[in-house]
Amino acid sequence: MEYKDWYGYKRIDFQFEDRQAFIVFPNHEGWGSGHWMCKMEYADAFPELEIDLLENGFHRAYMENKNRWGTDVDHDARVRFADYLEKEFGLSHKFVPIGMSCGGLHSVNFASRYPERVSVLYLDAPVMNLLSCPLGLGVGEALDGDGGWKEIVDVYNFTKSSILTYREHPMDRIPTLIAHQIPVALVYGDSDVTVPYIENGKRLEDAYRKAGVPLFCEGKAGCGHHPHGLENRGNLLEFIRRHI
Repeated sequence: MEYKDWYGYKRIDFQFEDRQAFIVFPNHEGWGSGHWMCKMEYADAFPELEIDLLENGFHRAYMENKNRWGTDVDHDARVRFADYLEKEFGLSHKFVPIGMSCGGLHSVNFASRYPERVSVLYLDAPVMNLLSCPLGLGVGEALDGDGGWKEIVDVYNFTKSSILTYREHPMDRIPTLIAHQIPVALVYGDSDVTVPYIENGKRLEDAYRKAGVPLFCEGKAGCGHHPHGLENRGNLLEFIRRHI
């Protein structure tokens, strides 16, 4: 394996099964020592929080998905990937999924399938409702015109009627997250028309507040779907530190 530079940290790229993968190593130990995060989709997008976590001793990992719509083939491969990282590098059994947009869909679906492997969920403008994104059957805009519909038909074999009766959206999995008391850090833009908060993340916020499960929630006034992340991440980092 050969080291590459990633924002001043050492990164190794490798094949895991038939997928591209990498791991980034912290430069020193910190409160996150032995812990790790996994970027669930969009490997190098908006990395500021991940750099903060590396600075506090976390490892950073990524494994390529077969699609961006959160199907079990990727979750089952990711738990094998987690087993590999635990055995090969001595990392913790639980990790922090970093889920932005469709990565949030992957994060919630993974956590509902393997709750024992998740310490804290970071969800940033997460897709929780496929009718909202990619289809735009609400207050938002359809993703890429017909492109989003074509993608999920290829992945789920939906018909126009079957998606209306589908009951395994990420929002339908929230009770499992609550039952396992999985803490969530939730970030969103209040002007997002790609993944409208009212139809997606707010479903989780409302359910978590009602259930009293640990929740960090911060909205960004006037912000659309991008940029992801927060400018001031101190309180967010403290929430993660308390709950890993």
